[in-house]
Amino acid sequence: MGVAFDGLPPKVKQLHDSSELRSWSGAADITRGTGVLSRIAAAIFGFPAAGSNVPVTVTFAPEKNGERWTRNFGGRKFHSVQSQGSEEGAGLLTERFGPVSATMALVVSDGRLLLVPKKWSLLGVPMPGFLMPGGDSFESERDGFFRFDVEIAAPFVGLIVTYKGALSPDTGEAENST
Repeated sequence: MGVAFDGLPPKVKQLHDSSELRSWSGAADITRGTGVLSRIAAAIFGFPAAGSNVPVTVTFAPEKNGERWTRNFGGRKFHSVQSQGSEEGAGLLTERFGPVSATMALVVSDGRLLLVPKKWSLLGVPMPGFLMPGGDSFESERDGFFRFDVEIAAPFVGLIVTYKGALSPDTGEAENST
């Protein structure tokens, strides 16, 4: 992120500024799409069921070319691997959920880190932009907590899932950050 990293709130910086194995925990509110296609998409990717104040833990595990995020929402786990974009995606973030990869611009605005979808692929094959999943997704800090607000929707499918909530570093991480 370069210079833009300095403009992030402290908890957002803390969450991202480590190359160590770590975990953060908190709670989230989850909404799921109700259409047949949205339910199928959510099941394929293992997105969590709808619920309020669902316990969540995110484990960040460094890998050779990125970082594996394991999200555990009330016992329902799903994974993605995040890495820096390469070639024409330089300076961007690529996140891979199984067979789907999404490349996003990281934009700092009004104390929030916005994740703006730019391109995507399925099984390594570039897909047309008009079919690209998207949604309003950002990270921020409020009341001393890291806040996340993720919305995933797709054309012809509609809302697949939203999950929003707050995290704080688990004990060892909190002790190491002071």
